[in-house]
Order: sequence, then C-alpha cells, then structure tokens
Amino acid sequence: MTSAADPAADPLPLEGIRVCDFSWIVAGPQATRILADLGAEVIKVENADHLDAVRRMPGQPGPNRRGMHNNFNRNKLGITANLTHAGGRELVERLIGVSDLVVENYSPGAFARMGFPYERLRELRPDIVYLSISGYGHVGRDASYVTWGPTAQAVSGATAVSGLPDQPPAGWGYSYLDHTAGYYGAIAALMALYHRAQTGEGQHVDLSQVETGMLLAGVQMLDFQVNGRPSERIGNRSRWPAVAPHGIYPCAGEDRWIAIAVEDDVCWRALCAELGLPALAADERFTTNEGRVAHEDALDAAIASCTPEREAHELMEALQSRGVAAGVVQTMEDRMERDPQLAARGFYPVAPHPELGDHRFEGVPLRFSKARWRLDRGAPLLGEHTREIATGLLGYSESEYETLVAEGAV
Repeated sequence: MTSAADPAADPLPLEGIRVCDFSWIVAGPQATRILADLGAEVIKVENADHLDAVRRMPGQPGPNRRGMHNNFNRNKLGITANLTHAGGRELVERLIGVSDLVVENYSPGAFARMGFPYERLRELRPDIVYLSISGYGHVGRDASYVTWGPTAQAVSGATAVSGLPDQPPAGWGYSYLDHTAGYYGAIAALMALYHRAQTGEGQHVDLSQVETGMLLAGVQMLDFQVNGRPSERIGNRSRWPAVAPHGIYPCAGEDRWIAIAVEDDVCWRALCAELGLPALAADERFTTNEGRVAHEDALDAAIASCTPEREAHELMEALQSRGVAAGVVQTMEDRMERDPQLAARGFYPVAPHPELGDHRFEGVPLRFSKARWRLDRGAPLLGEHTREIATGLLGYSESEYETLVAEGAV
C-alpha cells in the first residue's frame, strides 16, 4: 500500500506496537502521530481537569473541535485518568505495563514528580522504552529551563540566520522546532524499539528540542569551521555560490509571489526574453553573473517592476518551459486545491471525526511498495475510549469501571 487511500492489504510497519502517550501541545503529539500513522496503537492519556493546551485554543466551542488538536492526534485512542486518585493511577500503571513505549514532553522532572520516574516505569514493565522530549534535555545546567518552539529556535541559532541582511532576525515562523523535535522523537523511538528487538532491553531516550535546532545549523557551522565565514542573514538571495537574480518577486493579485533563481547566462537571457526586457539583457551591468551579483538591488527592482503584470502560475510555467528555475509561492489554497503533484500523491486524504465530520489532513510524505500508512480517523474525543481500554485491554469489569467513574478516577 502506498497511501492511506489504498485498500488495507499491505501491512502497517508498526502494527502490534502499543504507545502510552502522555504528550501534549505539539512536539510530543507530532512524534506519536507519526507512530500512529504507521500503525502503532497510540493511547493518549489526559486529565479532564487539565486539558491539553491545543484543546483550549480559539475555535468552535468545546474541547473536541480544535483543528490543531484533531490534526496532531489523529489515529489515536484517548482515555482520561485522574492520577491523584488511587484508582486512576492504578489504571494508568496497568496501561504502562502492557505498553511498549511511553512518551511525554513535559519539563524535565515533571513526569517523575507525577510518580513516573524511569525506575518506576521499569518496575511496571522491565523492557519499557521511555521517550522524553524537553527543551534542553534532562541533563546539564539548563535542564530545568522551560522552552517553547520559538525560544528554542533562538537559543539554537536558527533564528539568527533567518531574515533580511539589514533587518532584525525574522525567526522561523510557527514553532518550527516543536515539529523538528517531534520528527526526531519518532526516529529515536523507532531506534530504541529496534534495539529492544535485538537485545530485549528497554531504555530511556532523552531528547533535547534545542539540540534538534543545532542540527539545522550544520551548513553554517561547517562554513565557519572550514572557511572562517561567520553566518549572516541573506534573505532570499544566494551567497555560496553567489548567483543572481535569486529571490522572490510580486505577481498579479493580492500577496502573490514567485521565486526565481538564475544560475547562468543562458537562463538569464531566457528570463529577460519571457519578461520582455531586452534592454535589461543588453545592460552591461547584467551581462555576466558577477555583474548581476554586484548590482543585485537594481536587478531585483527591475524584475519586480514587471512581474506584477503576470499571474503567478502562468509565469512559473512559462519560465519553466524556457529552462528557468521558478516556483509559485504557494498559499494553503494552492496546495490543497490546485497542486496537481500533491493531488496525484493523495497527500490530503479525508478522515471522519465524531464532531467535526469528514476532515482533510496532510498525509505522510512517503510511499511504501510493500507496506502502508493509514488515516483511519481524526483525534479522539476527550475520554472517548476510556471504557473500551479499561474493560477490554486492562481487564476491568463493568462494575469496577463504573466505580472508577463514580469516584472521579477516570
């Protein structure tokens, strides 16, 4: 199976793996979402009195109708448990005991203070894999610091290299390192599970969100170490190699843009021909790449003076047909409604949600020839599967479960 829309004939790579998911907001849920998409049974544990922040974001009334929560928690099961109640704690401990992996992204020490240090997890299941995701990790001077995606980006150095040369750092937009930490978290969990399959041993995987940002700065670090060049903000331009034009230019319509990159004189002449700028092609300042780079401000201004006359997709296709690298700066509508490549790959499949109805999600950016990923359903309602998990998986009788409910344990 190569996409979630294909028949469920091929195996899910992580089928048979059970994840006890205490994660919240973005970084942890991103990691466990990937595992769920690949077939793991992910059971999200929540406290009804302390809701996940993404359940409380602005949107439709009620804790189950936030698109962001729906997106990051698709394909998961959901239970509620009150850890301050002995019965609720026992239920969670039973769940940990039959799980392969425990995931949380609280601040370091928080999960231990809740009664679940790694030693306790090992008592509940000796070969448990425990993945913790935090800003700085659980070791070191800064381990106690609290971070969010944008602050982690700043500390990692990613923010410093993002933006225009004559402007303050622009940052990386919405919580980029939350997502990056989630991706690395999923990889780390798979490696630990593989290690357990080879050795029978579980382990604690301690992942630092800030350090995942360090890895994004690999090019700048290498450039400094080898060439002695400090990092700099260059906006959309290219410095190594230095080529021009290389930037983003306005097109017809509100906030519509096109990216154009020219690497040689042949493409430069083709660009001028398509834009109807013979005088620019003949201008001695721009006849060589070195000249174009030296006069980049004037060059960009000249190109930007005529591109607003063209529709972005039409101009992209015209330039591409001439061999010029060009791409529309896509909006969400472009990607979801107009992009034939994403449509061909089925990148936005549909899944049902009990309150939101059928909803489109971004897919998994890979295709297997002998396996599949899935998109079966949206996020669980708050506590939707508590009874099912308690009486089915964990062996509680109906009367025992009703007692837990009556006492506020679940």
